[in-house]
Amino acid sequence: MDAIGAVIILLGLFATAVIVLVVVSAVKAARAVARKVERTEAQARRAVENVTLRAKSFTKPGPQGELAAVRLGLRTSLAGTREVLAAGVGADGQLAEALGLLDRLDRHAAELDAELRMLEREPQPSRIATKLPELRERADRITHSAESMRWAAQDRMQRFAADELSRLSAECESEAGALRHWDRVGQEPAAGSDGPGAASGTATAAGAGRGGHTASQGGATPSRPGIAARAGRLGAEEMLNLSEPLTRLGQRLRKAEPGSSAS
Repeated sequence: MDAIGAVIILLGLFATAVIVLVVVSAVKAARAVARKVERTEAQARRAVENVTLRAKSFTKPGPQGELAAVRLGLRTSLAGTREVLAAGVGADGQLAEALGLLDRLDRHAAELDAELRMLEREPQPSRIATKLPELRERADRITHSAESMRWAAQDRMQRFAADELSRLSAECESEAGALRHWDRVGQEPAAGSDGPGAASGTATAAGAGRGGHTASQGGATPSRPGIAARAGRLGAEEMLNLSEPLTRLGQRLRKAEPGSSAS
């Protein structure tokens, strides 16, 4: 009974843990969906507001149209800078600091946008004309700061891309030279005049010169009488030591001829 009770307790704990994990996962998924919906809703609301401001800047003349143009320029500049920094922060960690500065700048821009929105509801045009230069000057400062960071980030990414391309091009050229190794092998003997082929050619030419010089000296010097010269003057019998036996044989033949003729 104790073993069965322990098994039941373990199964209950396991079921409780599974239920807790399911609930936690469901809560996290719901929060993620809610954040995504809020983000999408904010983007849609911002897109609608931008379209409305663009329409006001073209359709409403006077201070109202100027206010709409200031708000639209402020929003467009900050959104463009955020897109550039967010796109490059994965490859360059230093852009994270720029994103932090942009968040602080965005808070100032939100405060200014709220003031501009309140000023749009102002019924007195003179009040709008009085406050508009100051608000435009603040908007220009925020816009200039955002654009400076955006342009600097763009130049930084382009510089890094150009440096990487230069290194990659150098590596490709080196690899191409390594793959085309037979060109270097064919050009090495012709590069220097004192290579092995040239040395052998020089030695051959020197040997030929010495041979020609020796031949010319041999032609000028009288030849010594040797075996070949004596062989030209001696007969074949003397060279073979057969002269004496041949002489005796001839005498015998001459002596035998009268006797044979007499018989």
